[in-house]
Amino acid sequence: MTRIIHLLFCLTFISCNTTNSHENAPAPSEINTTVNNNVPQFDADSAYAYIARQVDFGPRVPNTEAHKRCGAYLTDELKRFGAETYVQEVSLTAWDKTKLQSKNIIGAYNTEKKERILLFAHWDSRPYADHDPDKANHRTPIDGADDGASGVGVLLEIARQIKTNLPDKGIDIIFFDAEDYGTPEFANVYIQDTWCLGSQYWANNPHVPNYTAEFGILLDMVGSKNATFFREYISQKHAAPIVEMVWETARNLGYGKYFINIDGGGITDDHLYVISGRGIPCIDIINTDPETAHGFGSYWHTVNDNMNNIDKKTLKAVGQTVLEVIYNN
Repeated sequence: MTRIIHLLFCLTFISCNTTNSHENAPAPSEINTTVNNNVPQFDADSAYAYIARQVDFGPRVPNTEAHKRCGAYLTDELKRFGAETYVQEVSLTAWDKTKLQSKNIIGAYNTEKKERILLFAHWDSRPYADHDPDKANHRTPIDGADDGASGVGVLLEIARQIKTNLPDKGIDIIFFDAEDYGTPEFANVYIQDTWCLGSQYWANNPHVPNYTAEFGILLDMVGSKNATFFREYISQKHAAPIVEMVWETARNLGYGKYFINIDGGGITDDHLYVISGRGIPCIDIINTDPETAHGFGSYWHTVNDNMNNIDKKTLKAVGQTVLEVIYNN
């Protein structure tokens, strides 16, 4: 996960360099938040297993064997779950000029449908534990159980459910690569646009020409115990009706303790580049913690981002909420 670019929970925000709100975003009165009993039941045990499987490969850092093997696994899983699968293989340039052999992995359902919903997460893990209390760990790759694998695990379980119960609209699932290779703290410099390299590439080179969607939902760090998902600033700025729809759906399902109805800070994340590059209104469901100096969980970008942080109740809250949204709207 990247950087918070606005102070969390401030009453006044500094504006950010993104595009205007998508003109075709639905008005709040047009959004259906009724709970549908026919929506598939999200299996948190299954999602947990998908997360553990990714972590078992080791840190999924581009140019490593673990990254290569995990990429093949994710592609095969989407195929197994009936998706029309696309893989964008591309060499991306990191902050230090390292060439990253990267893959954006895409699964599409109901490809003939013009009305589409985009779901996405990043599947790579950070090469640096640069926020670890022990400086000796700062150049150590992290497991990324929450920061990376949790969002992918939730989306794999959603894909499994879609296979047997197709919704009315087209659904696209994207696992973006090279999200977490941004400038490390020990570089003592912040280089613009070094995060989210895979989504930057896809926004300029979508898997199908002129790709668009009604809206998009990004899942990032959605697996930790007692996670709190505030209404992220960039999401509010460009997709406020979608934020309201998702947060109200969560409340209707009884997950209000996770989906906090309070504005949070703006975060440089994959949704920013999908919004600015493709004009799709997107939101970011991301765990933030106002009690820490950096605004994320204490394990964020440390060697402690492991399976010990993953909680099935949180996975259920996020996964069931997203399923309700894609089957009801």
